[in-house]
Amino acid sequence: MIRALTVALASLAPLPALAQAYQCRVPPQIELPAPVRPDGPSLRTSIAGYTLAVSWSPEFCRGKAASDPANYQCNGRIGRFGFVLHGLWPEAAKGPPPQWCAIEPRPSQEDLRRNLCMTPVPWLLEHEWAKHGSCMARRPADYYKVGAILWNALRLPDADHLSRQPGLTAGDLRRAFIASNPGYPRSAIGVKVSNGGWLRELYLCYGKNFVPRACDARSFGPKDAVPLKIWRGL
Repeated sequence: MIRALTVALASLAPLPALAQAYQCRVPPQIELPAPVRPDGPSLRTSIAGYTLAVSWSPEFCRGKAASDPANYQCNGRIGRFGFVLHGLWPEAAKGPPPQWCAIEPRPSQEDLRRNLCMTPVPWLLEHEWAKHGSCMARRPADYYKVGAILWNALRLPDADHLSRQPGLTAGDLRRAFIASNPGYPRSAIGVKVSNGGWLRELYLCYGKNFVPRACDARSFGPKDAVPLKIWRGL
């Protein structure tokens, strides 16, 4: 399945996945994270679609995460980041999505280096593969390749500029996304915010064939008229 998908998607964007980082310098060596431990049961269900979860890094890095010397995303040791890829998640037609289908093979040092400017957290790369990717691919590299093709096909809006717009709403963010990606359906752009109304993530919804489709109400998030705030960082 993954081979057919990568062939179908290959014309969308080049690899490796380096887009969307303000700047990024991959270190020559990356310390492999500790093996992941499943946080739930193994569920093997049919895949009916996908969610590409895209995080707004400045919001994640508010607080003590920025001072963690092991946190590449926030401590500035390898660069500065705006939007980053949280992960690509297979979804079920109904009920809980597939998860934790396998925890091995583990990602290699080269897998981590190749995708670090897309997802600048080594342990998260492994976690996303084990929890989500192992249910749609046999190898971490295959899972990351599909996510990277989708990621590099996007042109994400300038959230820093949007944050300065008076009266910003969730609809303004969706319209800015469509302006950068003409033809992308508004219904396929989910917005996740914190309790205080700060942007946390975009949820981009796809069908089984990786064509954008309408998000469900939970993934779509606040309606267009709801006020939105975007943290720019220090």
